[in-house]
Amino acid sequence: MTLIRSADARRTETPAAVMTTLASPSQGGATLALWRVEMQPAAQGPVHLIDAEQVWALMAGEATITVDSEDLYLGPGDTAILVADVPRQVTAGPQGFTAVVTAPAGARAGVPGSTDKVIPPWIA
Repeated sequence: MTLIRSADARRTETPAAVMTTLASPSQGGATLALWRVEMQPAAQGPVHLIDAEQVWALMAGEATITVDSEDLYLGPGDTAILVADVPRQVTAGPQGFTAVVTAPAGARAGVPGSTDKVIPPWIA
């Protein structure tokens, strides 16, 4: 059993959001990564791909996830299951949002049209 204290959660800031890693392989987990995403009002992440399924559960605020040109609106308590290797972009609503996200350990991200993929720090 592994216990990760709140003080030991890893925080990663990007231009679009703050990801706080709650569990991951580098913190003692073997198969899953779990992180919190906090995005400021009207912020927008880049168009990207993830090579594994992701589950997004919106805890507060509003978000739109554009998946392969289809807009999915999420409000508090909504959950979106995103399939692997499909372009997506996350946009915060007018109050921003907080979500909890999970994906398999080692999931890699990249941009459409590129073969280069990396494991984001919040999944590592």
